[in-house]
Amino acid sequence: MKLSVVSTLYQSKVFLDTFLVEIEKAIASIKVEDYELIFVNDGSPDDSLQYLITLKKEKYPKIKIIDLSRNFGHHYAIQAGLIKAKGEFVFLIDNDLEISPKVLVDFYNEIQKDTDLDVVYGYQKSRKGNLMESVLGSIFWVLINKLSDTKIPHNILTERLMTKAYVKALLSLNDANLFLGGMMYWVGFNQKGIALSKGQREGASTYSLKKRADLMLQAVTSFSAKPLEYLFYFGLIVSFLSVLFIIYLIIQKILYVEEVQLGWTSLVAISVLVLGIISTFLGVIGIYLHKIFKQVQGRPNAIIKKIYE
Repeated sequence: MKLSVVSTLYQSKVFLDTFLVEIEKAIASIKVEDYELIFVNDGSPDDSLQYLITLKKEKYPKIKIIDLSRNFGHHYAIQAGLIKAKGEFVFLIDNDLEISPKVLVDFYNEIQKDTDLDVVYGYQKSRKGNLMESVLGSIFWVLINKLSDTKIPHNILTERLMTKAYVKALLSLNDANLFLGGMMYWVGFNQKGIALSKGQREGASTYSLKKRADLMLQAVTSFSAKPLEYLFYFGLIVSFLSVLFIIYLIIQKILYVEEVQLGWTSLVAISVLVLGIISTFLGVIGIYLHKIFKQVQGRPNAIIKKIYE
C-alpha cells in the first residue's frame, strides 16, 4: 500500500521539524513503507520553502514539494496537492500541530476495521478559543447548513484519511470556486467522523477575520441559490407593504384633506429604502455572476512554478 500525506506550506517553518518527526513516527506505527510527504508552498512569505528544501536534502528524501507561483489560498493549495498525490490512501493534514499527526494511526485503524469506509475525518467536539471565536464558529456552521442543500457536519477539520477513489471523485468536480468543506460531502461516499481535541498553535493564526468572512461567502454562494430565493421573496414582501402604505396614504388624504401633507420627507425616506434594497439585490446577483464568469473562464485554480522531487 502506498500512502500520500498532503499538507500546505504557509509560514510553517517553526512547525516543520516537529511535524516531520511526528508524521514519520505515525507512518511507522501503521507499518507503511511506501509513502510520500507532499508539501504545497502557497506563496509563503517566510523562508519555509528554503528550509524544507534543506530538510529534504539532509534528512527526508520522501518529501515532495509543490511550489505554487503565488498565494492562491488554502483550499486551492490543498487541491494542487491532491492532484499530485499518488497513494492508494491520502492523508490530508495541516502542519501547524494544532492536530497531532498521530491521528493518522486512529484514522488508519478505523478504515481498516470497516473496509466499506472511504473517508475518516476529524471534527472538534467543542471549539477552542475564546467566547467570540466559539460563537462565530457556531454561527458559521449553522448558517452554512441553513443556506445550503448539502449538509455539512459542524466543526469539521482539515484532517482526514481518504481512499484514492474518493479523491478522484472529489477532483472530478472541477469547481473554480472552491469550498472543500462542502465539496467533500457533496460527492457522497461512506464517511465517518472522529472527535478530536484541537491544541493551541504557536504564534497567531493566519486565518484572519476577513478570510473567515470570505470563506463564509464562498461557502454559501458556491453551494446554494437560497440567497437569491430569499431576495425574491423579500422583494415581494417589500412591494406588497409598499402598495399597502400607498393605499393608506391615499385613504388618509381622502379622509383628511387639509390635515395630511404628503411632503418630501416621506418620499425621500421611501426612495432611500428602495435604493438600499435594490443595491443589496444587485450586490448578491453580482456575486453569483462573478462566480459564473470565473467558472466559464476555465483558468487553472493554481499554477505550479516548480516541483521538487
